[in-house]
Amino acid sequence: MFDWFKKKKPAPEKPLSPEILGLRLGGAFELDDLKLRLIEPDLIIEGAARTQLIKAVGEVCLDEQTRLLRYYTDDDGFVQVLTHGTGEADVSEVKLFYFYDSKPVDNNSEWNHLLENKIVQPSWELEGQRFEKVWDNSRPVAMTEKTWLENGNISETDQFVMIYERDVGNDIAESLMVAGEEKITNNRAERCLAISTGINLTPTDFKLIG
Repeated sequence: MFDWFKKKKPAPEKPLSPEILGLRLGGAFELDDLKLRLIEPDLIIEGAARTQLIKAVGEVCLDEQTRLLRYYTDDDGFVQVLTHGTGEADVSEVKLFYFYDSKPVDNNSEWNHLLENKIVQPSWELEGQRFEKVWDNSRPVAMTEKTWLENGNISETDQFVMIYERDVGNDIAESLMVAGEEKITNNRAERCLAISTGINLTPTDFKLIG
């Protein structure tokens, strides 16, 4: 029998990536040009694009209510939002990070040494600037990030993180994120040490344009 008139089953919907403050996968925003021109000379960050497109979205669940949402852009950076609920009123911090360096970790002994002895230090120096350890932990904070890509793929990455900070002046602090990252692909671990620097964003520091 022909089945031309049988109803086709609807295609399963792809899981939606998190959205907050109007930030979303495929969206875009502009950074405040005047502020960046004033503070960029004092930062590790340099040459930040004023217009940025969001190419991927990451989510880290720290506990039942607290999440880190990361909006990765086409300019090697990401906006990280710390929220303690689901609404905009629950947002406590917004930061703009830029990737500074990423180095592969090739074997288990190097990886274990990284986790045990390298990520957590009393302070960290980068380009002659001294960043002081923010958290009291003696070991990196473990977290798992779920990431949505524009092509519909979803992946997970285990991260082992420590945050450092330095005073830039004029009530501005620059953060340093040091993270050991591990992703399992085809039963094989892909590992790296990723370093990023960032600054706080206020609601007037960026505006949505898409």
